[in-house]
Amino acid sequence: MALKRKITGGLLAIIGFMLSPLSWWNDAFINLPIALVFAWIVSAPFGEELKAKVFQAAVIVGYWLTNVLGFVLLHKGVSQVISRDGPAPANNLRRDILISIAYTLLIVVLIRFGVLKPFAAYFPTHN
Repeated sequence: MALKRKITGGLLAIIGFMLSPLSWWNDAFINLPIALVFAWIVSAPFGEELKAKVFQAAVIVGYWLTNVLGFVLLHKGVSQVISRDGPAPANNLRRDILISIAYTLLIVVLIRFGVLKPFAAYFPTHN
């Protein structure tokens, strides 16, 4: 039973680490694509007038949700792996929040310059 708990905890910790802002590469390859898909789905039912605003808000919300989910899974996984008597892992929460804010600002800039946009906007239709 302890081995199963440690394996499950290890998998949760790996997934959590990949979603959290603790590595330099995960936002570009994991969090941002998930946030984009989330924003495409959320903004799809809205008309053209609201689509861009809803899209921007949904990208930011989706990005933050992936980070929060990452921290939760990482904490839960590590808690399952370490022994009850072991030291709790130390997180630099302030640094993590600053990194998340910096990436959020980058996402806003990319949206403002049209690099990131609603899915349909990548394929304009000619009437």
